This record gives sequence, C-alpha cells and structure tokens, in this order.
Amino acid sequence: MRKFLVVLDDSRECLNAMRFAAMRAAHTKAGVEILAVIPPEEFNHWIGVGDLMREETRERIEAHFEVFAKWMRDKQGIDPELVIREGEPVTEIIAQVQDDPDIGVLVLGAGTSKKGPGPLVTQLSKNSGSLPIPITIVPGDLSKERLEAIT
Repeated sequence: MRKFLVVLDDSRECLNAMRFAAMRAAHTKAGVEILAVIPPEEFNHWIGVGDLMREETRERIEAHFEVFAKWMRDKQGIDPELVIREGEPVTEIIAQVQDDPDIGVLVLGAGTSKKGPGPLVTQLSKNSGSLPIPITIVPGDLSKERLEAIT
C-alpha cells in the first residue's frame, strides 16, 4: 500500500499538509504516515532532566497526533500511523523515506510569511532531485474548500 508521509510540527502550515495527505489518501486508497522529529538540542541538559523532557515531548507529540488522527479517522476514513524520530529534521525525514519503501509521496506545508516557505520546504527542495519519491508542497493559506477541490 502506498503511503503519504507528512511531517507533524508546531507550524500553522502543518494543518493544510495534514488535510491534503488525508484527503489524497482517502481518494487513492492509500495510507498516511505522520512523522514527528525531535531536534537533538531540546535535550542538552543533565541526563535525568533530558530524559524527563524527552518523555514530555513524546507525550505532547502523541496528544497532537491524536487530534489529527481522530479527524482523519472520522472525516476521511484513514487510520494514520505515527513515527517519532530524534535528530536533525531534514536528515530524519530523508532517513524515514529511505527506511519505509511504502512511502510514495512526501507532503510538506509551505509557510506564508515573508521569511519564505519554511526551513523544511527550503532544505528538502534542494535535495528533491536525489529523493526516491516526489514532494508535494501545500500552500499554507489554501482554504479547506480549495483543498477539497484539489484532492
């Protein structure tokens, strides 16, 4: 089964990427894999404190995932899976694509600020020629209605 890989983070554009991935998966009878990457600098503390912070971060990610997963199950009939990796986001996204041959498309949300589309879109676009799958970049300001029409 083909899967859409979408990145879960705290950005606003993440919402549209999630919607797009779920709607495309529902229309193409595919799956959705949601990847959350915990950057290494979040735990540069004493070992005990770092372990506690890591666990709290995982709990926050799982709670955030459940919000999207419930919507995907209820509205799109998709039961997504969650993968949590630790490391540099771009490196871990590429590693996940390479580790899971069922992933067929990487879906990223593009930011709408004057700073540009966001660091993931910028960095992964530079590597897109060497990725084994296509990248779909979803504009962060697309309306829900427009997303439904496109998918």
